[in-house]
Amino acid sequence: MQSIDDGPSLHHEGRGDNRKTQTPNLCIKTDVIHGAAIAALFFVRNAIPATIALMDILIVSLASLMAGLVDAIVGGGGLILLPALFAVFPQAAPATLFGSNKSASIWGTAFASYQYSRKVQLRTSSLWPAAIAGLLGSLAGAWTVTQIDPGFLRKLLPILLALLLLYTLARKDLGRVHAPRWRADHEARLAAGIGLVIGFYDGFFGPGTGSFLVFAFVRLLGYDFLNASAAAKLVNTATNFSALVLFALKGHVWWHLALAMALANVVGSLIGTRLALKHGAGFVRVAFMVVVLALVAKTGYDAFIR
Repeated sequence: MQSIDDGPSLHHEGRGDNRKTQTPNLCIKTDVIHGAAIAALFFVRNAIPATIALMDILIVSLASLMAGLVDAIVGGGGLILLPALFAVFPQAAPATLFGSNKSASIWGTAFASYQYSRKVQLRTSSLWPAAIAGLLGSLAGAWTVTQIDPGFLRKLLPILLALLLLYTLARKDLGRVHAPRWRADHEARLAAGIGLVIGFYDGFFGPGTGSFLVFAFVRLLGYDFLNASAAAKLVNTATNFSALVLFALKGHVWWHLALAMALANVVGSLIGTRLALKHGAGFVRVAFMVVVLALVAKTGYDAFIR
């Protein structure tokens, strides 16, 4: 088998005189792809501990890609990535898997937020206060969970999600038209309140945070589903950051696994963002209802059956 060191020399010898017939751009692209392949092979052989199989990395990276896609559209990627992590690494500490999940999802969420900001007119005067409040709320929630058991929310959550879904289904026009209903200063205060409350929930318990953010921006602020999803990404990035810092400080992040998952999550985020921007608020509304239905099924199973 060809070694890594032999790769570049064999590649250049194979091109020979054909270099004259290639355009400079093609040569550059070929060299970049070849270099990236060598770097990826080097990473796989040297950066990933022997205790983690390559197939495991591929499985969770694929799950991370799909999670990034769903998260970018309407949130709920944790429904895909977390079960995959628990299935592939059943012996790992749950906190480590939660921390590794956050270390990947934050990059996809941040990238989606950036992509949306280029195409959607975000109301930053309202969203930055919401993001800061969300970060502080998440920290407070994470501290509170060390003092109070959040188990009482397990049976309440599927009921709340089911009510949210029924309300969205009953209001056929909900979130189809973007019509903010408040003055800028009043909207900023409301958005900060949304960020604080849902940020606290994210730090304290967590499931369905993205869906609650989207619904709150639609119902309380008058956003359509596309703008609400874009706004939710910025706030969710802040809440994810605070959680990731806490997990990292306690050593609950597998950084060697996080790199591969983060790259996959960003790719999925790019696909999901483009789908949402291409198909608009109606598409995001349908995706929202599908994700909330999946959340009702998952949290209901966890609370009442398992």
